Amino acid sequence: MQTEEVAEILFEVTERVIMPRFGHLERDEVQQKKPGDLVTIADKEAEAEIGEALSQRTPDALIVGEEGVFTDTRIMDALPGADHAWVLDPIDGTRNFTKASPDFAVMLAEVIHGETVRSWIYQPVHSKLYVAEHGGGVTCNGAQLRPVNPGREVPLGATYVPLKGESELSIKVRRTWGSAGVDYPNLLEGVVDFLAYRSMFPWDHLPAGLMINELGGKIASDEGVPYRAGVFGRRVISAMNDLVWKQVRDAIALR
Repeated sequence: MQTEEVAEILFEVTERVIMPRFGHLERDEVQQKKPGDLVTIADKEAEAEIGEALSQRTPDALIVGEEGVFTDTRIMDALPGADHAWVLDPIDGTRNFTKASPDFAVMLAEVIHGETVRSWIYQPVHSKLYVAEHGGGVTCNGAQLRPVNPGREVPLGATYVPLKGESELSIKVRRTWGSAGVDYPNLLEGVVDFLAYRSMFPWDHLPAGLMINELGGKIASDEGVPYRAGVFGRRVISAMNDLVWKQVRDAIALR
């Protein structure tokens, strides 16, 4: 499949299935998979339709969707060894979506033998599409992105939950935007210098992981293992250069 063809699938399903529910969800269209973990009818329907469209064009590929894995964890177990897989988060930032916040995204990664080769992050309300191809760099709405160097003396980053004693750290920490599909583009564009997450699910990190690598950054577990399908650990840390990554890892170790 051509990169543009994949993007068109995301555009079409988003326009037809997701956006009509934005700001218009009924109470019975929002559920909890577990306490605090929301899923909406839009998540379920968008994952089913994007997955079906990808399966029709690549029938031998494994489809790893966040909602599908919730009902059958064996799908994710098969990911690292799959010859070809699509890893999908139909609405990343579901809580934001339910509150009619624009900070959500549709995220997709193509994985070949465990390596991410292409990825897409689509922010429909912000009208931004980020695309990466292995060896081909990263674009936003067709414009090539360049490595950023914010030049802050003290690195500024974001975590989803507070770190113990974060006000006393040698780095500055704020909260994330509530969606990896928004957080990571903000890292790519220099709004923050690093991100750190406890959750290491592939649909949250594989799409942006390729983008970070293409721009010369680093995404790895806090033990220094480069992030890819099948990598788990205590935390995943991302930064746009190795020096900042090490500084952050050392500052938040054991917290």
